[in-house]
Amino acid sequence: MTTGKIGVQMMMLKGKVEELGAYETMKKIHELGFRSVEVSQIPMTAENVQKLKEASDDFNIDITAISAPLEPMVAGKEQENLTDNYDKIVADCKALDCQFIRIGMLPFSIMGDKEKILNFIDRAEETAKRLKEEGIKLYYHTHHIEFQRFDGKFLLDIMKENTKELGFELDVHWIHRAGVDPVDFIKQYKDRVSLIHLKDYRIGNLDVTEEDLKDMGNFFNKFVNLIEFAEVGEGNLNMSAIIEASQEAGAKYFLIEQDDTYGRDPFDCLHDSAENLRKMGYADWF
Repeated sequence: MTTGKIGVQMMMLKGKVEELGAYETMKKIHELGFRSVEVSQIPMTAENVQKLKEASDDFNIDITAISAPLEPMVAGKEQENLTDNYDKIVADCKALDCQFIRIGMLPFSIMGDKEKILNFIDRAEETAKRLKEEGIKLYYHTHHIEFQRFDGKFLLDIMKENTKELGFELDVHWIHRAGVDPVDFIKQYKDRVSLIHLKDYRIGNLDVTEEDLKDMGNFFNKFVNLIEFAEVGEGNLNMSAIIEASQEAGAKYFLIEQDDTYGRDPFDCLHDSAENLRKMGYADWF
């Protein structure tokens, strides 16, 4: 089995960056044993880019990917994006010796609209071709909404069929939440996926109160909303099978992400995920 690299999706550490700064946050990531990060939801100010680069050099941590939307997530909202700020984002990527730029999700205004989404994907493909000339790969990160069916096909599969240069960062929690087996699905994206999000899936505790028993609507809302984001190895997904399938598909970077830590310190969550992955046999991937 070839060796991959396990890293951290820094979205879950945005509060830590605000508290400690980018450099100290990266130092803590290093202390936990990680050698790869994906930067997301952290302002790419000149200072943050400089501190990320310094920490990358000092702690031997790859900046594997940075994040940028193709256009603002909300129309009219000021947000750095690849359409309006292409040169700046490319310069940041090169300053960090970064291989990938990833689009985090679809703009909110086009979700559910097949034609608008395909127009968006056409523009993403053109941007991917442009970035290829810079030595940078453009990837699109998936959630569950891309598993809506149009004429019997998953939207995500339609997106794949209509692109060649655009890659796909598959998130195993959201694939499972869409009702699809991540192991089988990832294999279908062979050679289109270098980045995988390792995010586990668990059923939380149902806390029933006296008030819930008096209001069955409130109880039902709790009952159907028990799905939680879990530390890797603490949920119900077969992570070893997922990682094996991902490698077969050509994945090289496995980035731990947890959208909600439910009051736990995110560094503690990362520690537990890392220890569980080491116990699964992936110690050499750190």
